[in-house]
Amino acid sequence: MQQQSHAKETRMPLVDLHSHSHYSDGSLAPADLVALAARAGITMLALTDHDSVDGLVEAQAAADEHGIQLVPGVELSTIWNGQSIHIVGLGINPTEPSLQRGLAQQAQARADRAKAIGDRLSELGMPGAYEGALALANSPDAISRTHYGQWLLEKGHVTHVQQAFDKYLGPRKPASVPMPWASLSEVINWIKQAGGVAVIAHPGRYPLTRTKLRALLADFVAAGGEAMEVATATEKPEMIKYLAQLSRQFGLLASQGSDYHGKPAPWIALGRFANLPSGCEPVWTRWLGETLQ
Repeated sequence: MQQQSHAKETRMPLVDLHSHSHYSDGSLAPADLVALAARAGITMLALTDHDSVDGLVEAQAAADEHGIQLVPGVELSTIWNGQSIHIVGLGINPTEPSLQRGLAQQAQARADRAKAIGDRLSELGMPGAYEGALALANSPDAISRTHYGQWLLEKGHVTHVQQAFDKYLGPRKPASVPMPWASLSEVINWIKQAGGVAVIAHPGRYPLTRTKLRALLADFVAAGGEAMEVATATEKPEMIKYLAQLSRQFGLLASQGSDYHGKPAPWIALGRFANLPSGCEPVWTRWLGETLQ
């Protein structure tokens, strides 16, 4: 039994289906991200920037150079019953018109919120927040709360990025601004029209009871969702076991990934997360044509 577990430990980090570049809230250029993945021994990587596919061409060129299979992806924000939920699209055609229209809609919503957050921080006695966050982001429509957290840290308003969320940026905090994201069904439809697989990102991370999590999964499946993340860098063993159970019960393919960002979350490394529990059907068999198990 121990030998079997050890074998899985050396095999599963080869597939990382959740990562970010500086085209959203990651710190690395796509080419540098792919190079890092190659050094980590990863053979299949998905670039899943928030509401952006702008880094995929650069990432593909680097993947060709390093001999890595790149799965084109995106991480889309949505609202379900008042709760912000992230849906990863894997294996997408990034030029598909309906996806492009959806991304433009999301970008405008993100840009509007970014400006509103900056205004609120200025009212709280921290002028220049918007300009500071913009300098850290790739463009106005790429500004995220993480960029604001980094700026607050650099200016000494907080001692670490998480404190920025706890004091200012998190739900019901002074600089919190609700986001008018698209609906769950809209986001899944964009992904499916682009030929991709819709995956619920890090489902154990949302502040949902187990009953509400099951309701989310039921609605996700009803809307055409096909997979869920089971193993990620931040999940504890018992939660991974429970998520694996849910993936089987709801007939969902299982995904895994580090959710790598680089400097904003230095404790997370590419390819470093727990293995998928036995009995899960890996989503990456869609692109490999064979299982790694």
